[in-house]
Amino acid sequence: MPPPSLFTRIIRRELPADILHEDDHCIAIRDINPRAPVHILLIPKPEIPRLADATPDHQKLLGHLLLTASQIAQQHGIGDAFRLIINNGEGAGQTVFHLHLHILGGQKTSEASLGF
Repeated sequence: MPPPSLFTRIIRRELPADILHEDDHCIAIRDINPRAPVHILLIPKPEIPRLADATPDHQKLLGHLLLTASQIAQQHGIGDAFRLIINNGEGAGQTVFHLHLHILGGQKTSEASLGF
């Protein structure tokens, strides 16, 4: 069995993080390497390596993540203009293999300026 992901260790409180939201299904933390004035990571508690590894059993969880991302954006003052990014696989820039959504806002951004 592979070791737990960095995000699983944060969820278990084995590593510190600036936790902004938590419920039964997910946790949101401030990104330690922000690419925008507001850069929050939304992470499901089950360790799904990539979006491509999600199954139909994850459908409710995936919907919950999208609705929660919108709520978090609203709470952090970017509810009218934010981006959601999911990197799927190393070739797409994924560095932590635990599905997570990047919630970005607070400035106009282009794909090139985000470095994703």
